[in-house]
Amino acid sequence: MSNPELALLVAIPILAATIPLLASLKFDRVGWPIALVTAAIEVALAGYVAMRVAAEGRYVHNLGGYPRQYGIELVADGLSASVVLLVALVTLVVLGYARRAGPRQNTFYSAYLLLCGGLMGVGLTGDVFNMFVFLEIVGLATYALVASDRSGRSALAALKYLLIGTAGASLYLVGVGYVFVATGTLNMVELSTAIPETVGYADPLIIASFCFIAVGLSVKAAIFPLHTWMPDAYAESPDTVTSYISGLVSTMGAYALARLIYTVYTPEFFATVPLAGDALVAFATVSIIAGSVLAVIQPDVKRMLAYSSVAQFGMIVAAFGLATEQALLGGIIHLVGHGLMKTALFLAVGVLATAYGVRTVKQYANLGYRSPVTVAAMGLLLLALVGIPPSIGFLGKWYIAWGAIEAGAPIVAGVIFFSTLLTLLYVARLLESLYFHPADGIEGAVPGDEVRLLSDGGDGATGQNRNRPVSFGMVFVVAALSVAAVALGFAGPAFEAFFESFLEAAL
Repeated sequence: MSNPELALLVAIPILAATIPLLASLKFDRVGWPIALVTAAIEVALAGYVAMRVAAEGRYVHNLGGYPRQYGIELVADGLSASVVLLVALVTLVVLGYARRAGPRQNTFYSAYLLLCGGLMGVGLTGDVFNMFVFLEIVGLATYALVASDRSGRSALAALKYLLIGTAGASLYLVGVGYVFVATGTLNMVELSTAIPETVGYADPLIIASFCFIAVGLSVKAAIFPLHTWMPDAYAESPDTVTSYISGLVSTMGAYALARLIYTVYTPEFFATVPLAGDALVAFATVSIIAGSVLAVIQPDVKRMLAYSSVAQFGMIVAAFGLATEQALLGGIIHLVGHGLMKTALFLAVGVLATAYGVRTVKQYANLGYRSPVTVAAMGLLLLALVGIPPSIGFLGKWYIAWGAIEAGAPIVAGVIFFSTLLTLLYVARLLESLYFHPADGIEGAVPGDEVRLLSDGGDGATGQNRNRPVSFGMVFVVAALSVAAVALGFAGPAFEAFFESFLEAAL
């Protein structure tokens, strides 16, 4: 069946990624407008796919018209449509920030668009080997973006990510090899029937394939103790890059794990091999605790938020491992919500760093009165991350905890509550610094007589910040995402209706 919009979502950004490189032969800075046009097209296509899925349910596109047994299939359902729409929106929003903040090289926007195309491919592919191909595209583009400011620290972070990410991808590929040897097919839908009918869920090859795939994708999703690439990659990247990859790269790793659990192995695998599900939930639960504890002790704000992501992805993967309707729904909601919240939080961190050069919790002293709009939006996002209602953070955690109780796993629900308290601890520490700590005597903090930025609701009286420009667009995207994080907290019934057909098929 031909549904070319699915292929276009993948092909357009990958093809567009070549244009800034070619344009570099004559023009220096044409990457941003090319990326903007591409992102706008992606948003339109992703919105169309989401509306069609909401109206019709799951549909597919067979590349070249070949049947799925032999060809490559792209799939749109509730899960893939939600993450594809997330990728498109975040790609566009971050470009609004990058217009002033940079980087401005054409090569940067080529890598940016290549990453967008790879993410779209991961979200839409219905083939386990092609998922590996798109994961590698995502990895290669991310390595380049992490090192895009050409500093030694960012180069080292990119190298660390390269080594660990390659190991994770290799483990995933080994798992794909095992399942192919056992069944003779790579299509996800075909595998879902071939595994039980050909060899059975308890076959050693199938169990081994799940273990390798789960560990490989846990590296991509930064599950403790496989998370060690994430703090350096986030902390040492340019702020634009951190915002983009924090909202999408590990999100798609967690998505890939959910896709394979529910489309390839199905919940019957966990019923037949309960140790597999129990182990996945156990490791994810440890990640929730470890990430939260490590976030509490971080002085650097970007590292604090990076370790927070380790905890949040642990929560999401635990939800997928519980395999109940409420937990799965909560995991999907939290996957999307976390992508929006972390993108916005790192954009806010970038605004404050651009304006004042601050990076640590102590240096944030009294900034709530210097950049009132950015800091207010940041405060809303931090409270949403804690899970204060109404917010999408609360909605996701509520469904996951509900699903944990339904699954007979009250320990997971208790860990979520404990993690929420730890999240509140480091969020309160940050908000206290922003609003209640005087800046006097703190090295690197903004002096009490520092001008407020006109673009952020201040008076701009002395113009002392002209060498650190913050545009209205940079502040606007942070504020808009903070409002979205709160507004989506009221969308529980809409999420249930949109994901109903996927949940019925998966469970």
